[in-house]
Amino acid sequence: MKRIKIRQIIGILLLGFLISLGFIKPIQDYLSVPTDITVFQGERLTIDQNHSNATVHSSDENESILSLGSVKNNPHSFSIEANEDGDAEVTMQVSNIPVKKVNVKVLPEFKIIPGGQNIGVRLNTVGVLVVGHHLIDTSNGDVSPGEKAGIQVGDMITAINGKSIQKLSDVGPFVKRSGESGQSLDLTIKRNEQTLQKKLTPVKDASDASYRIGLYIRDSAAGVGTMTFYHPDSGKYGALGHVISDMDTKKPIVVNDGQIIESTVTSIEKGKNGRPGEKLARFNNGEKILGSIYKNTQYGIFGKLKNPIRNGIMDKSMPIKLSHEVKEGHAEILTVVKGEEVKKYDVEIVSSVPQKFPATKGLVVKITDPELLDATGGIVQGMSGSPIIQDGKIIGAVTHVFVNDPTSGYGVHIEWMLQEAGINIYQENRNGDKVAS
Repeated sequence: MKRIKIRQIIGILLLGFLISLGFIKPIQDYLSVPTDITVFQGERLTIDQNHSNATVHSSDENESILSLGSVKNNPHSFSIEANEDGDAEVTMQVSNIPVKKVNVKVLPEFKIIPGGQNIGVRLNTVGVLVVGHHLIDTSNGDVSPGEKAGIQVGDMITAINGKSIQKLSDVGPFVKRSGESGQSLDLTIKRNEQTLQKKLTPVKDASDASYRIGLYIRDSAAGVGTMTFYHPDSGKYGALGHVISDMDTKKPIVVNDGQIIESTVTSIEKGKNGRPGEKLARFNNGEKILGSIYKNTQYGIFGKLKNPIRNGIMDKSMPIKLSHEVKEGHAEILTVVKGEEVKKYDVEIVSSVPQKFPATKGLVVKITDPELLDATGGIVQGMSGSPIIQDGKIIGAVTHVFVNDPTSGYGVHIEWMLQEAGINIYQENRNGDKVAS
């Protein structure tokens, strides 16, 4: 009986000791350090120890991957320097008691060139997009054959009578032949992830004796935005930071192909509470094509450039920060508010979520630069894609404005845009598959 009580007392004392360790400041600091850290070759991390008996040890005894060292003028901190790509483990101790093990993954050095240029965007859809219905005046009254056939706004007509449809001009000849012969059209429709077959019979318009199908359709879209990055090794780029949706259907545009074009900002409509502002821009004379578009996703548009482009103020390749490295505080964005000149403006990172999986709204950004606030009122439409720079590294892109506070908005972490571009930062060969320009 006494032995049981002694064991209970010892157990309580040990439990109390272990709990008390959690209140020791150095241990609290170490426990707040992530269990897994990913860094790039050449980077250095600093971690506070705040205790004279605190020590660190690395599984990489030859220091080929990691080098551990002290921090000048700060005896209570240590540094981890990434020498080359690979994996290592760091053990943190207080009074020779292990309190934390950290797995450190070092990636090969990686750099991209920031954008900031204003670009024109032209997208060509896969097939033709149905953006509305309309009634046709016939001898039997008003009718919309398309609506009667069950075709909905947002549907994509990808084929007629088994023949692929690429543009608006492909549709007319089918409609005319069908109307004259009296035979219905066999339409292949893409609706979200479904492929459907529909039959549609054109009717004759009483006003001009033409055959019509009662649908408003479109095969392209155009707009403006901002270049985010260019990867010189692969020629790939990313821009906008958000998906391009059709103005009528509000659905993402499924891209067949497209181009980005030189663009000039002509004026700015300033943002106000409840009403986002907008960059007004035009495509440059001659419409110089900068590159192709092969992807339109929730993280932006992606493709390959014909030739390298420069912004005039930060033209050299820069490293990036992963989401867990971004910190609250001062940063800068690159964007155009007049003509074609890219300028640098001050912003504040209000918050950053250290995401482990792709998500579009990982950053909250506030414009603090007086010159930019005076010119735009904050974040405006067309500024989406403006690269965000912190500590000499690219961390992401501006994507959305808060409607009730135009000085602030969301941003996306750069690693997710790179992933969508087909650039795997976790591999040495980051060029990826070749994509036709």
